[in-house]
Amino acid sequence: MKSMLKIYTDGGARGNPGPAAAGVAIFDEKGKLVGKYSKFLGKATNNQAEYQAVIYALEKACELKAKKLKLFLDSEIVVQQLNRKYKVKNSDLASLFVRIWNASQNFESIEYNHIPREENKLADSQVNFCLDQNTKA
Repeated sequence: MKSMLKIYTDGGARGNPGPAAAGVAIFDEKGKLVGKYSKFLGKATNNQAEYQAVIYALEKACELKAKKLKLFLDSEIVVQQLNRKYKVKNSDLASLFVRIWNASQNFESIEYNHIPREENKLADSQVNFCLDQNTKA
């Protein structure tokens, strides 16, 4: 059981929309890598992929029985929407936002933080690895 986890998420689409994937890297409170995960999403936009990555991260954190989460994303718009600073106007994103909101009820606390892309290399590499595996000609 991990009480607090630091989770880096990234979502990406090749083409917008296009083949998309979610990447997640999970660390414990001491900074030790707990696991890295990726998931092929099919056709999606970049923002849909970013949201799906957060959903995937919350599912993994639930499996790990975490209570407190600190999430780090390089998508400023998604962080601002999840922190309720920006409205979610796109209906596809709104339904994903609701899924995240519902999943977040399983945790004592969740923080969403924006980070520069350079600090999100592990989650980003998971996205690209997954896309490479699933989009070979």
